[in-house]
Amino acid sequence: MTLTRIEATHLAELLGQFAELVGSSPAIPDPALERLTPDVYPEDAEASREFRSLTRSDLLRRRAEDARVVLDGLAAIEHEDELAPVEVSVDAAQLRAWMRTLAAVRLVIADRLGIVDDDEDRDPDDPRYGVYDWLGYRLELLVQTAEQGF
Repeated sequence: MTLTRIEATHLAELLGQFAELVGSSPAIPDPALERLTPDVYPEDAEASREFRSLTRSDLLRRRAEDARVVLDGLAAIEHEDELAPVEVSVDAAQLRAWMRTLAAVRLVIADRLGIVDDDEDRDPDDPRYGVYDWLGYRLELLVQTAEQGF
C-alpha cells in the first residue's frame, strides 16, 4: 500500500485513539462500541445481551490486536519528506487485520458523525467527513488487493 508519511502519521494517531477506545471500559455505554459489537439476534434482546456479554471483551481485544498489527506496519515507515509516497508492506496475514481495522475505525467515525448509510446526502465540502471517506478509499484498495488473490 502506498501512503505518504503524513498520512501514515495521521492514521497511526487515529489508530492509537481507536485502540484506547476498544481497550477501555467506559462507565456509560458508548454507542460506537455498541456499533462494533452489534446485536446478533435483533428480534431477541435477551439472547443478544447474553451473546454480547460472552463475546464482547474477546471481540474488542481482537480489534485492539488488529490495530497493533496496522500500527506496527505504519511504524516501519521511515521517510524524511512528509508528502513523498512510501510503500507500506502488508502480507496476506496482515491484510485481514488491516481490512478489519479500517472498517472498524470507519464504523466508529460513522457513529460519531451520525452516518447511518453511506449513500445519505451530505455536504462534500464538510471536512468532518474527509477522514471517513479517506478510510473508505483505503479500505476499498485493500479489498481489491484481497480479491486479486494477493
